[in-house]
Amino acid sequence: MMLFGRNWVRSLFVGLLVWAFCISGGTSGSYAANDPAFAAWIKKMEVAAREAGISEKTIDQALGSLTLEPDVVELDRKQPETRQTFEQYRARVLSKSRVEKGRKLLKEHRELLNRVAADYGVQPRFIVSLWGIETSYGAFLGGHHVIQALATLAYDGRRAELFERELISALRIVDRGDIKIEDMKGSWAGAMGQSQFMPSSFLRFAVDYDGDGRRDIWTSLPDVFASIANYLSKSGWNDQYTWGRPVRLAAAGKSSGDKGGLKVVKSLPEWQSLGVRRKNGRNLPAVALNASLLHTDDGAGPAYLVYDNFRVLMIWNRSTYFALTVSELSDLIKR
Repeated sequence: MMLFGRNWVRSLFVGLLVWAFCISGGTSGSYAANDPAFAAWIKKMEVAAREAGISEKTIDQALGSLTLEPDVVELDRKQPETRQTFEQYRARVLSKSRVEKGRKLLKEHRELLNRVAADYGVQPRFIVSLWGIETSYGAFLGGHHVIQALATLAYDGRRAELFERELISALRIVDRGDIKIEDMKGSWAGAMGQSQFMPSSFLRFAVDYDGDGRRDIWTSLPDVFASIANYLSKSGWNDQYTWGRPVRLAAAGKSSGDKGGLKVVKSLPEWQSLGVRRKNGRNLPAVALNASLLHTDDGAGPAYLVYDNFRVLMIWNRSTYFALTVSELSDLIKR
């Protein structure tokens, strides 16, 4: 009997998914309850959970009748057919409605955001921008059960060590009483709540800012805002500076295209001497602030000088597309 089925139609459908996955080279084999490999894996995770100090109650609730989700494996392995340019990505993500809503919410929650900003040293507009890019200001949290999703990815085996660690972290969160298993919803990859923290990030950065005894990044805006700010602060954020700026290359700087990338760091006066200017053509600020020059779309898209705070955003998400859109949204919200 399939673990997923409440009726034979559902069981048949899931069985076909699993069969297709197995013959396509999947490593996890059958998801049947009597599958020895799956049973052995469950036992291994129970041992790991006990060694991590997880209570028997939580282990039994989470792993005792665990079901897996074949569609999570499909999502993990699915690659986009075409690569978006940065201009295409930015046009989709930085919609007019997202900008307008960000401005409205920044104003609506100004008092709370100012308190969080004072406590953690992160400007409110960046908190709101990350919130907006990650979950459209809490509108899209993901509908997957995090324990099931992480277990599926761990058992699949492609990145087993990573997802087994995240699974143990998720069990620890439940064990500490921050959220119930059935309420722990997130993305297919296990990112959770309005800030889309992986369980390991939750354990490191989530904050009980409203003082109710739980770190609730799903429904408590004080906890969401403070958790985002705490992540940035502990990752090296400096609220004395911004993220960077869009720039243009003056005629003398057209040859500087091969001098870009995050590994190349120069002061603003040095970039000025290489022909880099503000987007409006004016000179760069005459301060000894280090920056890197980023070209997008192989030089065909917009260019940016980015500062250390941008590198912090890259710790949050390694995608330059993500970090640039978060940064630009923060500027648009501020205006």
